[in-house]
Amino acid sequence: MKLLLDMGVSPRATSLLCSQGYDAVHLRERGLARLADAAILRLAADEARIGITFGLDFSRILAIHRLPYPSVVLFRLEGFTTDEINLLLTDLLTRYANDLSAGAIVVIDPAHIRVRRLPIF
Repeated sequence: MKLLLDMGVSPRATSLLCSQGYDAVHLRERGLARLADAAILRLAADEARIGITFGLDFSRILAIHRLPYPSVVLFRLEGFTTDEINLLLTDLLTRYANDLSAGAIVVIDPAHIRVRRLPIF
């Protein structure tokens, strides 16, 4: 599975995911810290990567343009440590691999996890 981590995600997640066999890259590694959200989604789509983000605009852009990809994992969590986020991330990448491969937004908030298949109408 190929992943693109947005700036709000700790770069430590990249190392962890790579150690687990994922092809993970962080925007910071590529010098793309200021890349706009729409451009991040295009990059993820062009490279067949799943976007990992805390940015709410990603799902809005996917919905407005009715895009079937890229898949996005959206964290809506506050007060969680990097280690807690990383643990959640590795678990949900396994649990929702089929949905993410097919095109989906997986939203994680403190109460639950929601999956919406793409495109959103």
